[in-house]
Amino acid sequence: MAEVFALDSRARPAAAPDLVLPPEADVRALDGLGRHAVIGLAFPTWRDGRAYSSARILREAGYAGDIRAIGDLAEDQLMFLKRAGFSSLAPERAIDPAVAARALERYAFVYQRAADPARPAWALRRAAPPLAEAAE
Repeated sequence: MAEVFALDSRARPAAAPDLVLPPEADVRALDGLGRHAVIGLAFPTWRDGRAYSSARILREAGYAGDIRAIGDLAEDQLMFLKRAGFSSLAPERAIDPAVAARALERYAFVYQRAADPARPAWALRRAAPPLAEAAE
């Protein structure tokens, strides 16, 4: 396993997960989330995306600690991992920081709400003045 890669300021790269959950775990059944500094969610294969939902459920439940994606991960998943609420990852293969930076900055707009604070494009359009007013 490669070293821990931070996605945001909640990451605790030096800390090991207090709890590691498999994809089939129901995170809604967890209680006492605050006592865990780092919760790991396993990605046994890149095709198994159930941990994305688990991360979002944890963030929506108010968990503010480090949610770490662990396992078969690649650079093209970084934006989606971050939007789902992951704050760090421990991939099986090392991730090049330059490639990661480009992947995280690739898209200026998002189209769905997620666990991150990004406003969807439709919400930005709704908040913008109508074109006739903007031209004046």
